[in-house]
Amino acid sequence: MPLPPASQDAPATTQAPLPEAQVVTPRMQAARDTLRSVVTQQDRLYRVAAPLLINNVELCRTQARGLLGFTAKNKWSYPGEYADASAAVLGYGDMLQVSGVLAGSGAARAGLRKGDGLIAADGKALPTGAGAETGAASVFGPLVSSRTQLSMTISRDGSTQVLKVPVTRACAMRIDLGNSDNVNSYADGARISVTRGMINFAQNDETIAYVLAKDIAHNVLGHAAASRNTAAIGAVIDNVTRVQPDQTMLTGTAGIRPLSADMEIAADNLALYMLVRAGYGIDRYKAFWQKLAAQYPASVQNGYVALHPNVGPRLMALDRAIPAVKAKQAAKKPLVP
Repeated sequence: MPLPPASQDAPATTQAPLPEAQVVTPRMQAARDTLRSVVTQQDRLYRVAAPLLINNVELCRTQARGLLGFTAKNKWSYPGEYADASAAVLGYGDMLQVSGVLAGSGAARAGLRKGDGLIAADGKALPTGAGAETGAASVFGPLVSSRTQLSMTISRDGSTQVLKVPVTRACAMRIDLGNSDNVNSYADGARISVTRGMINFAQNDETIAYVLAKDIAHNVLGHAAASRNTAAIGAVIDNVTRVQPDQTMLTGTAGIRPLSADMEIAADNLALYMLVRAGYGIDRYKAFWQKLAAQYPASVQNGYVALHPNVGPRLMALDRAIPAVKAKQAAKKPLVP
């Protein structure tokens, strides 16, 4: 049966044009791939570091204080083309979003999640746009120092809610990925950066924890300042934590002085206690450093052993330190040096 003719009075209908799909150039795709890899490795470092930072408050001495227990970023946290990549890969915009939650922290217990948008803290609006990270620090700082709990207004799945987030007492050190393939890590007294090359060499979480624990120990013991390395190491950390570091700064030792045997042995000893308190094993600790020294000796100037020599004395001291720590652990004695 034929359809009736359309009415002369019926309004003409037109379909709205579909939005044009964004053309993703090879350069844009490369930026997205790079950022995705950086975020994945940073998340891993944060996860491995969590028990070391939270369970070692007693050993971190004056460097333990109240922390938020989470990190936050927006698209402006990344430079140039990586800002657009963060929007595509991570869904970032002008609002700060939770980029990582420290496992075992008050933030984790309160239910804060990666990707939550941050609107306000204790009723104080949090900044947006360029410079939001720095601006938020000026809001959070006084609150964390004077509160045991923060009231966080967040955006999640299109709705707004308020979470009561306990402040977490932990070792107050920033842990960041170093975007470099040299096998190294750096500790400037307040920060730690572990390079992509070191993560790939270490491979498993336990051995990554070995590296982190030793750097936490160096910071607690004040070794960067004692060796007059603070400025030089700080400059390297500033560089390698960029998405695209200046590789020319990493061709030698970058002006960092090698640490003494006494400092290395002291850091190893403290690191062993930190590891067992955090639930990590220490049976392979000595073997890891032996393997690293064999594959990347001190002659590799941008490698770990060039800045942390005295491998022989370290290994001899570990033969005494590891059994001592394990004996205390077995006897359920206080796990303190």
